[in-house]
Amino acid sequence: MKKYFPVYVRIPVLFAIFFMAMEFFIDSGDRPAFIKYPIVSIILLLFLFVLIAIEIVLKATNNILNALLTEEQRKQKEIEENLPLAETPFVKNLLQKLTRSRKMEEEGELMMDHDYDGIKELDNVLPPWWVYLFYACIAFAFIYLVKFHILGYDDQTAEFEKEMAEAKIAVEEYKKTAPDLMDKEKVTLLTDAASLAAGKAIFETNCIACHRNDGGGGIGPNLTDDHWILGGGIKNVFNTVMEGGRDGKGMVSWKAIIKPSDIQKVASYVLSLQGSNPKDGKAPEGDVWKDDSAPATDAAKPADSLHTAAVTLK
Repeated sequence: MKKYFPVYVRIPVLFAIFFMAMEFFIDSGDRPAFIKYPIVSIILLLFLFVLIAIEIVLKATNNILNALLTEEQRKQKEIEENLPLAETPFVKNLLQKLTRSRKMEEEGELMMDHDYDGIKELDNVLPPWWVYLFYACIAFAFIYLVKFHILGYDDQTAEFEKEMAEAKIAVEEYKKTAPDLMDKEKVTLLTDAASLAAGKAIFETNCIACHRNDGGGGIGPNLTDDHWILGGGIKNVFNTVMEGGRDGKGMVSWKAIIKPSDIQKVASYVLSLQGSNPKDGKAPEGDVWKDDSAPATDAAKPADSLHTAAVTLK
């Protein structure tokens, strides 16, 4: 076999197989195992050294044996080494076991009585590889019948439908918390300083041309009063920035330019400007907006309630 797989082929192939096995079985995360674990590099070098040592020993042994052989034995050995692969004893024995073919000299023992215009039939046995494959197919069919048609395991169609349903649920769960898949119904008001600062930066980059730096209004409406053209509150302001204003006039849609998580921040910043009353603010536009979902507040107590309480305590 050495002539079919010379040393310059054997060593790289065996080393590559060993290397891939080490990388497959050793969990090293996102880094190669031989980099993350230096001991793996040492093992690989030792394996390469052993391969080379074995080849050197085999070469030396072969030279010694050749020196001890007679001339006739050397010629016989050379003939055996130069045999085609199909003529080697190993391949012949393997084919014989797989096919159970008979020699031509034994055809007389296999001859049947049938004769068709001089064509005679031989009673050859079926090749073992075919017989074993046939039995394996029968066993597979029986297991398939029991598993899928009797025990009711999921077939490929059922598995696909289940996986698609699970994936749909996973996508919906992801949408609930994914900031850039936010919509009007899921948006919430942000009040932390970091989010408002980020919203202010977005506002100053994209919105001051129409609403002024302080939100007092220019081409666009005043954002600091309690009047809103398309409704106030985080949901309405978010939707206005996302989808734009009224058809044919008003603000354009920003969803293609600003991602939803940033629209939430700028909408929260706009609402933080409420009541700031900038100088020379634009006159109110739209209607006064009231959040119907906000909890009702208690009626104001009379002005002299504290005096009454003080008298009572006395």
